[in-house]
Amino acid sequence: MKQVINSFAEGVKDGIPIGLGYLSVSFTFGMMAVSMGIPLEVAVLISLTNLTSAGQFAGLELLMVNGAYIEMAMTQFIINLRYALMSLSLSQKVDSKLNGSDRALIAYAITDEIFALASNKEGRIGKTYFVGLASIPILGWTLGTLIGGGASQLLPLGIRSCLQIAIYGMFLAIIIPPAKKMRSLRIVILFSALLSCLLTFINTYFSIGSGFIIILCTVITAGLAAYFFPIKEASHD
Repeated sequence: MKQVINSFAEGVKDGIPIGLGYLSVSFTFGMMAVSMGIPLEVAVLISLTNLTSAGQFAGLELLMVNGAYIEMAMTQFIINLRYALMSLSLSQKVDSKLNGSDRALIAYAITDEIFALASNKEGRIGKTYFVGLASIPILGWTLGTLIGGGASQLLPLGIRSCLQIAIYGMFLAIIIPPAKKMRSLRIVILFSALLSCLLTFINTYFSIGSGFIIILCTVITAGLAAYFFPIKEASHD
């Protein structure tokens, strides 16, 4: 029987690097949200209840253009669908004694980084450890939004405009290192960028909506990537 890791202190220690990283990214979200007219307390509430960088930035854009509810719902569903898969995977890793409410709490706090760290731990994950692991990232994400939103009300317009490109720098930092090593990933990124430009151009003549552009780019690119560049299963011989 695998050992259950259930130390709150160990969870907090493991979550500190994630929380520090989230602090800088959510700073940009808070700044952008408040500069676009969203009240600071609402921006903080969004971060506290969502914990999804790509989803929040996409949702922010849709809010600014008065996107339809169905457009918002479908965009968030596509962008955040991976969290459902992560939850299913992590459900096999957590302590079997956890009840439904405990598992719901864990599902709420799953992010890419938290999932990766929890999945790589030796043994099963207990509730107390996971609460410790998630607490610092949640605090960092929420506090960063608060600081960024507050700063946007104090910083000069020129500095605010410069800081708004930080999110794009973050995404580039995510995709460039693996793209250097994988030709297939470079092709997928290029195709996705070209498709986005094409749909944006078409949108000037036939209204599609920014949310549906995200959905189409995600579904079409992911489908073609899965078809042309499938991941080969490891041999068990």
